[in-house]
Amino acid sequence: MTLKAVILVGGPSRGTRFRPLSLDVPKPLFPVAGEAVIYHHLSALSQLPDLKEVLLIGFFEDNVFAPFLQRAATQFPNLNIQYLREYQSLGTAGGIYHFRDKILEGEPQQFFVLHVDIACPFPLTDMIQAHMKHRGICTMLGTKVSREQATKYGCLVANPDNNEVLHYVEKPDAFISDLISCGVYLFDRSVMNELQKAKARKDSHQDDTDVVASSDQRLRLEQDVLRPLSQDHKLYVHVTERPWRQIKTAGSAVGANAVYLEHLAKTSPEKLYKSSEGGPEIDGAVFIDPSAKIDPTAKIGPNVSIGPRVQIGKGVRIKDAIILDGVQIGMGSCILHSVVGWNSKVGAWARVEGSPIADPNIAMMENGVKSQSITILGKEVSVKDEIIIRNCIVLPHKELKYSYHSEILM
Repeated sequence: MTLKAVILVGGPSRGTRFRPLSLDVPKPLFPVAGEAVIYHHLSALSQLPDLKEVLLIGFFEDNVFAPFLQRAATQFPNLNIQYLREYQSLGTAGGIYHFRDKILEGEPQQFFVLHVDIACPFPLTDMIQAHMKHRGICTMLGTKVSREQATKYGCLVANPDNNEVLHYVEKPDAFISDLISCGVYLFDRSVMNELQKAKARKDSHQDDTDVVASSDQRLRLEQDVLRPLSQDHKLYVHVTERPWRQIKTAGSAVGANAVYLEHLAKTSPEKLYKSSEGGPEIDGAVFIDPSAKIDPTAKIGPNVSIGPRVQIGKGVRIKDAIILDGVQIGMGSCILHSVVGWNSKVGAWARVEGSPIADPNIAMMENGVKSQSITILGKEVSVKDEIIIRNCIVLPHKELKYSYHSEILM
């Protein structure tokens, strides 16, 4: 069986909710668990023996992915990885349709489509096995979430006997199901006929309405393709109980980091840092770059990633956090539920902390007002000694001489 994969990477006009982190690196290349977000997709795909080619589709400039693709060619020698740039934003299905000849080149029987802004262990082999049982046009990966979170995602109702999707709605106004789409799909090659039908429907609608009001030519995978497939009884779901996170906001990177670190602890523990005599105390899954310098009196973890050239002083406590390249953290400081940006400096006895919530993509409410949960320090932020920064977003190049709570610091 011949397989291919498509990863939808979006473009620079997307990912604004990921700011200020995306001001310095595009979301697909942001490091979680020591590697770029998209690396984890490629790692899972590389485990499939019948899959030899991965196509990245988006509308970033070509040079954005060039350095990463050079490294990926060495890291995944069994994969031919190419970036296909859209001439404009074509929508989540528009890019697939536009590059259909490239996707079908070599006559693959099926191909995966993965959104880049998700984090999970990617049970791709299980999806293939499920797909071969029913042989519908598409098998989507699904998971259960809380009733309160469900309407923020694509919701579906499935037949419990055969997992056929009976109804699919993208971000419904009212609750219909706690089963949601994970943004991972396995398509038969015949889906290209369905994309052509969806494109024809879109073009027909454009012809029947005002040109100005209908200037959006983008073809959407979820609304324009998957929903009609569910109505035609050609869509199925494989439900996973493994951890899953969506990466939309900057704060959601912390949850994604935890998903991958916990997965590495089960599958590749040798990639994680271990406690040793004369080293810092490690609690749970922790990734530390070999070039980082950490005082042995520090306590790190669980769910912490520490990047290259980081310096951490005496008695520092870090938990549920991402510490990016070149950060300096002074003695006695505490970093909780936060992302500390590149080359930032946190003074002695300072405190940078957020609040743990189930879904950082959904804003907390404090006295009826939206409030930031995970604290984000942008690039080259300086936090002075004994300052407390709690539940804040701090844009790059700020010097913080006073304590702040629940603010966006421009």
